[in-house]
Amino acid sequence: MPLLLLAGYGPGNAHSIAARFGGQGWTIALVGRSEERLGAGVELLAAQGVEARAFVGDVSDVDSVPAVVAAVRSELGPISALALTAYRHVEVSDVLTDPPEQIERVFSIGVGGLAALVQASVDDLRSASDAAVLVVNGGLGVSGEEIDRGAVSFGGDGVALECAAKSKLVGLLAERLRGDDVYVGEIVITRAVKGSPYSGPDAIDPADVAERLWTMFRERSSVRTFA
Repeated sequence: MPLLLLAGYGPGNAHSIAARFGGQGWTIALVGRSEERLGAGVELLAAQGVEARAFVGDVSDVDSVPAVVAAVRSELGPISALALTAYRHVEVSDVLTDPPEQIERVFSIGVGGLAALVQASVDDLRSASDAAVLVVNGGLGVSGEEIDRGAVSFGGDGVALECAAKSKLVGLLAERLRGDDVYVGEIVITRAVKGSPYSGPDAIDPADVAERLWTMFRERSSVRTFA
């Protein structure tokens, strides 16, 4: 049975992705900081017929990532695919005034955490059938004056920086792992998601995000798609 390690579990996109892959017979390793949230997720997925296990871990603490990956592997076996849905909350609102060391920290999940997860799992991925690294990202990282203006309008400078750097890392990983037949794909969400603080009438359903990601994973032809 293939194993998906999903980092950054929560009730939105992450849960829908876990349910979509689990519905296809995958075992899901849920990684997140909240033991209570992880436990609730395991119970909800079980009710949906999905086998999932909880592992408390913080991917922003890159030194701890290898131990979390080792715990998953020890309990559930080799990792077939990774999915990263974790993101950095707004901590940098203005790159002109926030301390440089605070700005630097915005990359701890989307760059440091993602790289640490892949490095700790890469031997398993290279040996797995249909191996993949799957990333959910935000549209503020897309290059463009209008997007930058939007980020600045609500103090989202740090979010925009993380999204942009994460997207570049996805592209680099795709090139590095292409020869190993490890698919790397990213879905970039350009609107709010239902259930999020900024969601409105046109918000994207997390189930649609999961379906798009599953389709990318099966087709394995495009590194990046937009929702």
